Parts: sequence; C-alpha cells; structure tokens
Amino acid sequence: MTIKLLMGNEAFAWAALEAGVNVVAGYPGTPSSELVETVARLHAEGTARGVHVEWSTNEKAALEVAAAASYCGARALFTCKQVGLNVASDALMSLNYVGTGGGLVLFVADDPGPISSQTEQDTRRFAAFAKVPVLDPSTPEEGYAMMRQAFELSERYGTPVIVRPTTRICHASTFFELPEFTDARPIPEQGFQKDPKWIIFPKRAFEGHGEVNRRLARIAWDYAFTPEFAQFNHVVEEPGSQQLAAGSDANATWVEAAAQSGHGHGGTAMPRGKVATSGESDVLAAADSNEGAAARVGIVAGGVSAQYAREALALLQQWAAEAGAALPPYRFLAVGTPYPFPAETGARFAEGLTDVLVLEELDSVLEEELLKLAGQRHLPLRVSGKLTGEAPDRGENSTEVLAQRIARFFDRTAAADTAPSEGGRATATEASAMAGGTEDQGASCAAKDGAGNAPAPSGLSALTERNLAASASAPYEGPLPVRPPVLCAGCPHRGSFFAIKKALGKTPAVFCGDIGCYTLGNAKPLDAVDTCLCMGAGITMAQGFAVAQPGIKAVAFVGDSTFFASGMTGIANAAYNGHDITIAVLDNATTAMTGSQPHPGTGVTLMGQRRKPLVIEEVLRALGVECITFANPHNLEESTEAARQAIGFSGPSAIIFRAPCIQLKRPEAPVAINGDACTGCKKCIRDIGCPAIGFNPAAEGLRSQHRGQAFVDTGLCDGCGLCVQVCPFDSIQGKVAEPLGAALHAALGVPIAPTAIPSDGPTGSFPPVIFEGETPAEAEEDIDD
Repeated sequence: MTIKLLMGNEAFAWAALEAGVNVVAGYPGTPSSELVETVARLHAEGTARGVHVEWSTNEKAALEVAAAASYCGARALFTCKQVGLNVASDALMSLNYVGTGGGLVLFVADDPGPISSQTEQDTRRFAAFAKVPVLDPSTPEEGYAMMRQAFELSERYGTPVIVRPTTRICHASTFFELPEFTDARPIPEQGFQKDPKWIIFPKRAFEGHGEVNRRLARIAWDYAFTPEFAQFNHVVEEPGSQQLAAGSDANATWVEAAAQSGHGHGGTAMPRGKVATSGESDVLAAADSNEGAAARVGIVAGGVSAQYAREALALLQQWAAEAGAALPPYRFLAVGTPYPFPAETGARFAEGLTDVLVLEELDSVLEEELLKLAGQRHLPLRVSGKLTGEAPDRGENSTEVLAQRIARFFDRTAAADTAPSEGGRATATEASAMAGGTEDQGASCAAKDGAGNAPAPSGLSALTERNLAASASAPYEGPLPVRPPVLCAGCPHRGSFFAIKKALGKTPAVFCGDIGCYTLGNAKPLDAVDTCLCMGAGITMAQGFAVAQPGIKAVAFVGDSTFFASGMTGIANAAYNGHDITIAVLDNATTAMTGSQPHPGTGVTLMGQRRKPLVIEEVLRALGVECITFANPHNLEESTEAARQAIGFSGPSAIIFRAPCIQLKRPEAPVAINGDACTGCKKCIRDIGCPAIGFNPAAEGLRSQHRGQAFVDTGLCDGCGLCVQVCPFDSIQGKVAEPLGAALHAALGVPIAPTAIPSDGPTGSFPPVIFEGETPAEAEEDIDD
C-alpha cells in the first residue's frame, strides 16, 4: 500500500477499481471527466487489471453499455456531468424498472455556479424523479467510501445507484492509501441469464414500479440503521460553550464582546461598555444563559455544504470564545443519503428541536424532506432554508456565506421578539424579512427600516461580519476590469467564424451555436453565435429558423465531437425534410473544451487500440447532405470561398473547417508587426479579436503617427497567420497557412482534393500533425502512441 495525493475524481476512480469494477463508460464533461481518464491511465500502466474503459459516443450510449454489462453480472460504472444525465435519462427511467444484475453505479457530477454548464440542475431532484437512490459526499474521503458502498447497495437491491459529487468535491485533493494493483471482479460463470424480466413491456413496467417503491422504503431504512450506509448521516450534539473567555463579564452581550475584541461596525472600534439595545441584549443574553441547556435549534446540511457548515461553526465558536461569549447549544445533521430520505434519522435529530436551518446547494431537497417529516409526524418544528430566504437560493455555498447565515439564524432563534406568526410558523414574507431575502448570497440579511435601509447587523451576526471583514483582503473601490472568456490565440474556430461572416456579407443570417469552445464565438468582435441551447441543438434549431423565417440564412456550428455525440440526428432531419441550412463542422480533432479527449473521428480509444476513424464527410454524405465543402480555417481565402459555395446551395449543405486544436500541435513562429507599415487602424483587433494582439496608444510610426500601433504578444501568438491576411496594409508579417487541399497533399502524398466534394467524390480523414523535422510516417506513429 502507498499513500498518494489524489484529486477527488481520481479517488472515485480508485474506489471503483478497488470495488472490482469491470466496465467503465462515460462521456466527457466538466467536472466529471478525470474519473474515466484516471481509469484509462491506470489500465495503460498495468495497475488496473481486467477493466474495460471507454469514452462512449454520448451519455445514452455509455449507460446502455454499462447496463448490459450489469445484466451479465459485471460491476459497471457510468460517468457524466449533470446535464449529461438528461441525455441518458431515456435509458435510466426504464432501467430502474427492469433492474440490474451486477452493481451499476452512475457517477453524476453536479456543477453549482454553474462554472462550466448550461444549468444548475440538481441530480438529487432527478434521482427522486427516477426513483433511484443517491449518495451525496461532503468530502473526497467520504466520496471514496460511498463509491465502494454504492456497488454493494446496487447489488443488494438490484437497482442503479447515483453518486452525486459537486465540483468542489470532484476537484479537491487529499491523501489516500492505495494498493499496488486492482483487479476486476470475476464475472459470474453463468453470465447473462435470459429472463422475461429484462424486457420492458407494460406488464413488466407495472410490476417493476411496485418493486421500485418497495425497495425505496427498505433503502431508507438501511440509510437510517444499517451501519455501512448509516455512517454517511452524522448527528452531532453541541452543548454550546461551557464557559466564557477568562476576564469577560458573564452578562456581557455579543455587542459588548465584539467591542472588547477591538472590532466595531465598519472597522471602527467601539468604546468599551457600550450599552446594547434591549433587542440585542435579549438575543445575546439568551446565548449566555444556554450553558448546559439542551439544544433547541438544529442545522441540517448535505453534500459539500455539510463540510462548509462544519468549518463555519468552528469559526463561529472560535470568534465567540475570543470575544468572551458563547454559542447556543445546537444539534447538527450531515445528510449523505438524501434520497430516499432517512426519515428515522431525521426524526431522531428533530426530537426536542423547535427551529432548524437547512443548508444545501442548488435545490431545497433536504428542506422539503424536513417539512414533510414535520407535517407527517406533527412535530412543532420550524424549518428554514432556501424556501424562507434564509439560505442562498442558487449557486455555490462557501464557509464564509454559511457562517453569516448560521449567525443570523442563531440571532433570530435567540431573540425574544421574533416569534412565529399565528399558527406557529413564520410566513415566507416574515422569514424573508428577518433573513434579508434571496437576491444575493452576500447580501445583508437584516430587515430593512421604513426608509428601505438595512440597519447595521447586531449580535452574533455583527461579530461574524467584523471578523470576516478583518480577515478579508484590502477592499478595492475602483471599477473591475472586464475579462470575458475568449477563444485561444491561434484557435481555428476564429477563422471559421470570420470566414462565414465575410462570405455572408450583408445577407441577413442567424447563427446557431452549440456546446463547446466555439460557444465563445458569441463574443465581440466575432459576434457569430446567436443561440446556444444544448448539445446538438444548433443543427435542429437552424431548421426551425429556416422554416419560420425563410428569408434569413440559418447557419449552424457544431464541433467534431458534438457532431458524433448528438449532431447526426439533426442532420438526418434536415436532409429528410429538405431544410435550407448550412452546417459548419468545426473539426479540430479533439473534444477540446473538456480536456482534449478522443472521439470517433480520431480513431483513438482508451483501451489502447487505434480504430479506423469515422470520417465526417462520409457521414454527412450518407445522411443525405449533397453539398459539402471544406477548408483550412487559417487560410482566409479558401475558407471564405468554401463558405460562399455552401451558403449559396439551396437545401442542407455543410462546410468542414479542418485544423487541429492548438493543444495538439507545436506553434508556428509568431507573427511580427512592421512599425513602419502599421497605420494604427485597429482592423486586426476589431475584426478577429485575437488575444495575442494588443494596442499601444503611445507607439508612433511613419504611417500611424500619433494614433498608436498594434503589437503582438509573442508568448501567446501561435503563428496561425490569420491576422496577416486580415491586415489591409500588409503590416503584419508571418507565414500564411496553406489551403487544406495542399496541406493534405503535403502531409499524405495524395492528390489535392477539390474544395467541394461531389456526392461520389473522394473522402479524407484528419491529416496527422507533422512536427518540424518529422516525416508523414513518423507523424502517424505519434498518433498511434
């Protein structure tokens, strides 16, 4: 055994391998991708023995591969990000009714924020919809343990099981003790056993639905009482501080304690002995008087929010002790098994409590379960959280944000004048007023006065804000610079967008984007993406625009990986219905946005074999697209002409822009700007927006005079040469990319293919990237390696 530092996703991979997983299939998507990549790397190194691992064409394909392996008794793992589960949902909904054989675990990574996703959808909610049990880790260590137990739970009940980490769990790092090798569990000798239960007829669905409902009840019981699953639901009773800091007055209020600690509101020290208002005194004296009392308030947290809450409570305890005051007694429940909710654990936690604050990311899943529990069991429990405005309603939580929310909760529950409305429960309006609403995670949660101004926070809230302010970096009062994400310098997509807009001229057009790096084509100056909905939608949405507004040219952009994942159905629909659209396939030979994973068009597999690549133009032709052109997007003349031909065709047409992602090739020599020729016109900046080109307003030249001049950041410039062709004054010097036909001829020694490919014309695959000094044969060997 060795100890290694692992990212969360690496730890999940190791846990699955140690559990004997036989088949791992997924589709790349941040924040989930590293799990499959880790399994592939360990398999290639000989560490993970007997496992099959693959990037499938899309999430639906991956889950169906995993499901069939499970039917044979194999342990199978499916991976995706949260929106990928939408693609796999058709298979998942039926799979749960049919059931599983070997353990089948779905690793679905949620993305609060969102940081790199279209939505903030909550997989816990999806699990409840699909009636599939879910585990929700609060740390990578807990996730490692959950992954192993998930296979056991799946096999115990014949159900798929979801493990749902969020971005911070996936990408956090910690140390794990690991074996030298892992071995896949032997598949049962009998393998797949033919049985009518595997066929989802209506009668089988009716029977299966009953099985699902019964096992959910048993799983909820296991979550509450069976040690291997109950370990993920922690209940802690905190009696509050047993004594105040030495030298402090036993009856001091929180405000006085804050003054004694040297912090005042707004960073100004308050005089010692300042008398608190009656409300502040009531709130803070109540906290002091709770020494040794039973907890009347509780905090419930799930997933990574449980860890944030633990850290926040530790900070509050520390600050309270330093200020000579005490936290009230409280009870804490960390829920790692949100669905089916362990009601018995929740009931034990809630016994004797009057108020509970629920902290979770994304939806109010746990909050609603507590409300349901209180109603079903007639508990005198006031539940607060997202629904009452006392917890952030969207985005990520953090230790600092939760410290503020918990402090306000403690202040509110300790105050004598914050009794609930008639009926024993505060209305959402009252609670929102007490908590400050949900407009912003960092917004003040104090009720506003009659003039609409929020008063200064008091009690524990004031102490918390002062400590957070004291530990924060120096405030910056000036305007923040705008830093939108941009396409990389040398990205071939930039030339593709520019060529299409140049070919269109003043022709009215709508540009339908898709999911990938090329979504960044929406930014100015390119301004070439008008819509982006989901993977593959650009092609089919373009058809809707063509039908509704036939006078406007509809252009759809799709990447090569997305083309295979979800683009082909839309292309078939366009050919079948004769829609007049142009499809721009941006073929950069990789799945760039999620980490440069291979796809069917590359022929590279995770098991080490190199298959014959699927050729995009052959697929287009087979699907009925008659006009197909192609170009090197770094060659502006060829690209513009190819775009004109495709756009001018009546009916579905396609342009294949083919050049490798800059991550797959060595950069060319950077371009240079001739200071004597530059006029300072900024056309190179205004037209293509390459981040390697800047402007120096102080530079002077023969033609620019005092207007300033463009300059090139040689550390960023990839030498693609697009700007050389854009400059109208030939002031940018550098190599111009060859047309794609010539590049294919030079690389592969084949005749130059025509720009337009007729229906019976030749096809080509992506040429290998040839580094300086390499022969074409050596380049092919690089790809094989």
